[in-house]
Amino acid sequence: MLRSFILSVHILFALMIIGLVLMQRGKGADAGAGFGSGASGTVFGARGTATLFSKLTAIFAGLFFVTSLTLAYMGTRSPAEATSVLERAAQAAAAAHANVPATVTPSGSTPAAGAPPPAQSTVAPAPQSATPATPPASSAPATPTQSPSGSSAPSGSSGDNK
Repeated sequence: MLRSFILSVHILFALMIIGLVLMQRGKGADAGAGFGSGASGTVFGARGTATLFSKLTAIFAGLFFVTSLTLAYMGTRSPAEATSVLERAAQAAAAAHANVPATVTPSGSTPAAGAPPPAQSTVAPAPQSATPATPPASSAPATPTQSPSGSSAPSGSSGDNK
């Protein structure tokens, strides 16, 4: 709440500085008096607006500087309690993680405090099937196949290779 208020005042000061700088006359504005605009500074007095706008610009710049430092200080402090739903969820998860009992490793010992839990394998064991993966070699005779020469020869024999 306070941060939002200071931020809005900070933005207001920034806009006021921009407006005041744009309304000030530049150094070359006096050159126009030689070309017929001799009464350019009579609205705000003989000295014009230079002192009024210069003083207001300095005041608003100082206040802008103070609000900048205040916002920077407020930004570095951590809030006492969670202000968003995500921060509350993170705190709840951290509290739930702290309440988890110690896990027992496969060797039966408890891991040291602060040590990461042992990695568990996610690979499932191979399924055991009733039939073997490769059929047993049979004692049946080899079937004859067609050789490149056109004659029929059993596949197990060395044949006539020319």
